[in-house]
Amino acid sequence: MAATRIFLFLCILLISAQTRAQTRTPVGAAAPAPASDSCNGIFLSYTYKTGKIVPPTLKSDPSRQGYRFESTLLVLNNDLEELKSWRVFVGFQHDEYLVSASNVVLADGSSIPSNVGNGSIFAGYPNADLKTGIETAGDLTQMSVQVDLVGTQFGIGAPDVPLPNNISLVNDGWVCPKPSNQGKSVLQVCCTRDPKFKSNVSLDEEFLPRQDGDLTIMYDVIRTYESNYWAQVMIANHNPLGRLDNWQLSWDWMNDEFIFAMKGAYPSVIDTSKCVFGKQGEFYKSLDFSTALNCDRRPTIVDLPLEKTNDTILGMIPFCCRNGTILPPAMDPSKSISAFQINVFKMPPDLNRSLLSPPQNWGISGRLNPNYKCGPPVRVSPSQFPDPSGLLSDSAAMASWQVVCNITKPKGVSPRCCVSFSAYYNESIIPCPTCACGCPANTDSTCSTKSSALLLPSQALLIPFENRTTLSTAWADLHHFPVPNPLPCGDNCGVSINWHLFTDYRGGWSARITLFNWDEFPFVDWFTAIELDKAAPGFEAVYSFNGSALNGVNNMIFMQGVTGLNYLMAETDSGNPQKDPRVPGKQQSIISFTKKLTPGVDIPGGDGFPTKVFFNGEECSLPKVLPTSNSHTFGSSLWISVILALTVFLAMQQ
Repeated sequence: MAATRIFLFLCILLISAQTRAQTRTPVGAAAPAPASDSCNGIFLSYTYKTGKIVPPTLKSDPSRQGYRFESTLLVLNNDLEELKSWRVFVGFQHDEYLVSASNVVLADGSSIPSNVGNGSIFAGYPNADLKTGIETAGDLTQMSVQVDLVGTQFGIGAPDVPLPNNISLVNDGWVCPKPSNQGKSVLQVCCTRDPKFKSNVSLDEEFLPRQDGDLTIMYDVIRTYESNYWAQVMIANHNPLGRLDNWQLSWDWMNDEFIFAMKGAYPSVIDTSKCVFGKQGEFYKSLDFSTALNCDRRPTIVDLPLEKTNDTILGMIPFCCRNGTILPPAMDPSKSISAFQINVFKMPPDLNRSLLSPPQNWGISGRLNPNYKCGPPVRVSPSQFPDPSGLLSDSAAMASWQVVCNITKPKGVSPRCCVSFSAYYNESIIPCPTCACGCPANTDSTCSTKSSALLLPSQALLIPFENRTTLSTAWADLHHFPVPNPLPCGDNCGVSINWHLFTDYRGGWSARITLFNWDEFPFVDWFTAIELDKAAPGFEAVYSFNGSALNGVNNMIFMQGVTGLNYLMAETDSGNPQKDPRVPGKQQSIISFTKKLTPGVDIPGGDGFPTKVFFNGEECSLPKVLPTSNSHTFGSSLWISVILALTVFLAMQQ
């Protein structure tokens, strides 16, 4: 019996041992598949690698303590189609300052180093496209890109990890769920195609279609040689309110290129010293750099004056040489474009006529114009140009890239024009707001940046702010208005516009608009646009300007100077400069409206005042209050003017 029990016990041990042997994982078996393998789309991951504290040490304010961070962004194409011109948003949230980034540029045109604390979009460079696993046999070097990021973040020290709050694919036609955390240091997400998105790109198209934008820039290589090429740059304005005066165009060369020659435009600074003493001079030993133009990594290009249009050396380029003026298409389609040609010399290892790479980080600005943000260059189908010999055939560019720029409102940037309001039922002018166009630093002891601007008599509009003090304080004393101490700062605007409600009657109403130029330069081919939310459909006529309702923009009235009066002159000296203040450039017109199409509008109650005003594309600062009919309305303007003049005279005598 005992022997039987021992036998059964040994059998059980043998069976158990065999079972364990059969279920044990074989040596060399595959580990669990990574999360990217289960993603049939675009896989994104952000991995924090390491970091350390950077000086200075701020024990008193830990939230502003700086820390170095090193992270990696991975973009992997597991989709069936090639991902062209990929762009990924990283939601930085710790006031990050990016010092370096491999294989990318910032999609908003900013140069690295750059502040990215509010999040930033990265675009692939130099390889903007990610191929599929099918067409590369799973070659990860063509399917994916790894971006190594180094920078400084604030307030997050060990053991905490400064991860972004989001990562997502920005390309059209993709949706990304909320990313998930893998441990403390990794954020990842799988983005898939949006089934509702309808693409206008067929699978066999080699290039992406051209995009729409407020402003587009084409970079067309028209001739190419082993060591250099000629490119044509064309800037086109598409926004009905967009405009540039004295435009300045800039970009970053990424591979040590330099500008040798130009036609139709010129660098703002002619300087080749960086080439002579740099690697360009070492390579091009026999090249005469005295005839080259610019070797800056980030050059600034400016337009040529009108008289250079037919210059056989510098001009003779269609749409060139207009002093940097680009008008809205509605004003003059032929003046909404600017173009020039540029001769670019390359450096090793790009010495091949087929190795072409456009500059990156484009930016464009004007004198008193909207702010533009430009995206990265995107390869598009080669542009075609009319044959210069007059033949019916077209000439195609060797390669073409498109840069799309859109009007933005940068946070913290002040306007450069302002508006004052007045009305027939109130003697006082509501002036431009205090510091409407910004205030200089350290004004606390001289003026108040917080106090509201003092109400003004109408004659004060023609006087520079620095000469209004006696007039404005006398007006305040006369009407018992409060006068702060110190007095409010000025508006500091180069252009101001007065909107005066002129009349209001049963069948219609009218307004008077006056433009003042306080700058030292005139505005040629100026325009202004007025938005009236409710009353604009009743627009009838402008009597001293050319004016019309703006097509494609609701409730907007567009006005410009008539032929011969399209100059808004600069501020000038008065007839007696020793005694009288300077005089602004001024233009004025009456605008009439009917109420037939706008029944129920309350003109004095606010419907007769603009909700937005633009000058040369720049949105102007508006007062926060409107003129009211109250106890400060007087029946006799004559007596008020006499009393005011007497008060000012006595004050000046004292």
